[in-house]
Amino acid sequence: MASAAAAAAAAAAASGCFTRRVFSLLAPPLRPQLLSAASSRPCSSKQATQQDRRPKRSPFRPAPSSTHDWIGPPNPLSNLRPIIYHVPENETELEKRLRHLRQETEDWNHDFWTRQNITFSKEKETFIISQLKAKGLTVRDEQGRRRALSSEEMAVFYKSFLDKNRIRHANYNKEWYRRNFTITLLMARVALNNMWKTVSDRYSRKKNSTPTT
Repeated sequence: MASAAAAAAAAAAASGCFTRRVFSLLAPPLRPQLLSAASSRPCSSKQATQQDRRPKRSPFRPAPSSTHDWIGPPNPLSNLRPIIYHVPENETELEKRLRHLRQETEDWNHDFWTRQNITFSKEKETFIISQLKAKGLTVRDEQGRRRALSSEEMAVFYKSFLDKNRIRHANYNKEWYRRNFTITLLMARVALNNMWKTVSDRYSRKKNSTPTT
C-alpha cells in the first residue's frame, strides 16, 4: 500500500497536480530547504533537454478543504512544494491565527529561496563564463555542446557563494526557527483547546443524560 501511494503521489507531482495530505495536528510544518541539486552540478545540453521535456504544470489550484491540506508540485524557482492549508469547519480564532501564520511562513520561505536560487544561478553562470574565458574557451564547443568546469573548479565557486551569503543564511535560520517555534506553540494550544472541548462535551452529554430524581 505504501509503495502504491508513493507511486501515485509521484505521478501526480510529475503531472503538475496537487496531491492530498491528510491533516495531522501533531506534525510540525518543517521542510528541508536546500539549493536545487540540479543547479549545483555543471550544466550540459543533455540536462537542458531533459528540463525541456518535463511535463507542463497545471495552473489549477484547488480550493481549501475542511479535512486535509493540498500539496502541489515543486516550484521551478524556489524548489519548494506549495501548500494550501485546510480550513476547519467552525474554525476558531486561534485556529485561524495558526493557519494564517503557517501560510505566511510558506510564502516567506518561497520568496527567500526564489531570490536566493536566482542569485545562485546567475553568479554561477558568470563564474563559469569567466573561467572558460580565462582558458581561451567559448561557452560551447565545436559540436555546440555546452562546456562544463571540473568539480574542483566549481568547488571554488560554491565555497565563495556560501561564504558571501553566510550572514544571510544565518539570519534566515534564526527567523525560520522563530516562526516554527511560534507555530508549534499555537499547534499545542489548538490541540489542548480541542481536547478540553471534547472532554467538556462528553461531560455535558453525560450530565444531561443522567435522570433526575
